[in-house]
Amino acid sequence: MSDLKEICSGLPLNPLPPNRGRDPSVPHAPIRTPNLSAEEQRVALRNALRYFPSPLHSTLAPEFAQELRQYGHIYMYRFCPTLRLRAYPIDQYPCRTRQAAAMMLMIMNNLDPAVAQFPQELVTYGGNGQVFSNWAQFRLVMHYLSEMTEEQTLVMYSGHPMGLFPSLPSSPRAIITNGMVIPNYSSRDQYEKMFALGVSMYGQMTAGSYCYIGPQGIVHGTLLTVLNAGRRYLGSGDLRGRVFVTSGLGGMSGAQAKAAVIAGCVGVIAEVDEAPLRKRHEQGWLMEVTSSLEQCIKRIREAKKSKTPLSLGYHGNVVDLWERLLLEFERTGELLVDLGSDQTSLHNPYNGGYYPTQLSFRQANQLMTMDPERFRTVVQESLRSHVEAINKLSDAGMFFWDYGNAFLLEAQRAGAEVQKIGGGATEFRYPSYVQHIMGDIFSLGFGPFRWVCTSGDSQDLAVTDDIAATVLEDISASVSDRIKQQYSDNIHWIREAGKHKMVVGSQARILYSDQKGRICIALAINQAIADGRVSAPVVISRDHHDVSGTDSPFRETSNVYDGSAFCADMAVQNFVGDAFRGATWVALHNGGGVGWGEVINGGFGLLLDGTEEAAKRAKLMLSWDVSNGVARRCWSGNLNAYETIQRTMEENRQLRVTMPFAVQDERVLDRALQG
Repeated sequence: MSDLKEICSGLPLNPLPPNRGRDPSVPHAPIRTPNLSAEEQRVALRNALRYFPSPLHSTLAPEFAQELRQYGHIYMYRFCPTLRLRAYPIDQYPCRTRQAAAMMLMIMNNLDPAVAQFPQELVTYGGNGQVFSNWAQFRLVMHYLSEMTEEQTLVMYSGHPMGLFPSLPSSPRAIITNGMVIPNYSSRDQYEKMFALGVSMYGQMTAGSYCYIGPQGIVHGTLLTVLNAGRRYLGSGDLRGRVFVTSGLGGMSGAQAKAAVIAGCVGVIAEVDEAPLRKRHEQGWLMEVTSSLEQCIKRIREAKKSKTPLSLGYHGNVVDLWERLLLEFERTGELLVDLGSDQTSLHNPYNGGYYPTQLSFRQANQLMTMDPERFRTVVQESLRSHVEAINKLSDAGMFFWDYGNAFLLEAQRAGAEVQKIGGGATEFRYPSYVQHIMGDIFSLGFGPFRWVCTSGDSQDLAVTDDIAATVLEDISASVSDRIKQQYSDNIHWIREAGKHKMVVGSQARILYSDQKGRICIALAINQAIADGRVSAPVVISRDHHDVSGTDSPFRETSNVYDGSAFCADMAVQNFVGDAFRGATWVALHNGGGVGWGEVINGGFGLLLDGTEEAAKRAKLMLSWDVSNGVARRCWSGNLNAYETIQRTMEENRQLRVTMPFAVQDERVLDRALQG
């Protein structure tokens, strides 16, 4: 395709493309407030101009300076392609290696307007999850990938392509790092400056690693969370007539509507921004929309009575919704909500991740730019009101959990009553879904495994769905009772996945699987490619939110109690180990989920092309990618992880893990410390 060839030909300099500015037809990121000094503004402008020959500086400098003043960042809108960015089939990319073409497809998917939250600002999800920092970087990366051979590796520094460097055919084709900042300088304020300067970037999780697959990527995890919350708190996985209230319909949180319906419950999701709400409704993920609290209450009662699954989007502030539900309880004694959570982007509370109830959406966007300190105060006031309503409903019998989006962390910082009496550093009044609801699945080796059919053909996806279901059914016949429910849930999910029409963007699928399941699925799909049952290569990947991929003391590692919850060796080791065991590309990020400076996480992509080499890589890399985290959790004292890694060692005699000896008698410690 000539348009793809143009995108892959490098920066268009002679002539320069016209500067069309922002496209008013797509949503845009909130204006950033980096508070740069005059000298820092000069540095930011100088840094942006170094992508271009000096004769062009006099033309580009004024518009880049205007972007910096107006939007708080230099996005280089002039160089945003006119071609609709999407996951074109793999054989349409001009390149020398299919590994490079696979990465190009994944990058294009992350920036597809149907997928991306703010496509022109290169934000995929989470309000600030960048794929790149500016459009010059995008064009250079696509050019490098089109020229890459199997003896080169693309090196990425926080969105910036440092270049192609000689390597081995067995090496990754790309090494990506995002936000690798010296720890003492990894603060939010410093981040805003570094991003404005163009020297660092917040890649969220799968935004900056090119592995996002649309909101489907979190639907399955959200479904399992809601089902397991019902089992744990309500005593049943049958959620008909039960009401789940939450907030957020963005790139990740948008999954909540679909998950609620699949789970069979009544899902009521508040969203202040009309654009994502409208997008989810048009995509069929959201059944109904209303801006009336009275209509919300009416529809909740109707759906509860009829036990009809419903996803209802409330266009308004979630605090108002919680307070209205509380008022209804106080008036009538009727508790209309059974389960509650929150998925506002509180990793980014003061720059569009959380909208306070005191202000309209427009007023909030204005205040966060004009008076950031006042906005911070208003956000914290809103969080206190938010928690107060939740606490009262919880006291009345509602079950609330933290979804790992830093909601309770930021509420605590705002002075809300979320502390757990006698709790540890990572514990709050309400549990994290990782700590309680998901049943410690990471220690059992289960996590969000995913794949993308690079043909773009839905028939290939259907074939791989059937392969995955068959593989899991075969394995489940001989698994222990401890993990049989996990297999049962995932077999049901994958058998039903096609009819729920969850594909947005690339032809992708996700399911939760353990080490054995992932390896067997990957090998079976690879064989299907070799046999011609699947028409083109398949990229396998996972969310960074996984067994080994993320060190996050308020989410993924919140149930690590040996004092190492704030250590990041696991995620870093995983990144390195995946790289030399066969990954096509690897990524390591600061931030993601709970925010900048709060987490280190990493991910990978691996191309299955039907060859024996691909099978060897998949088996070796996936084994490490799961066992690393299980071993760490075992060493921390987790009994599920102990049993899981013990069983894995029995199956693979080359694996030898240092096993802990637990203190059997606590009085030994008492006597030693008293002495």
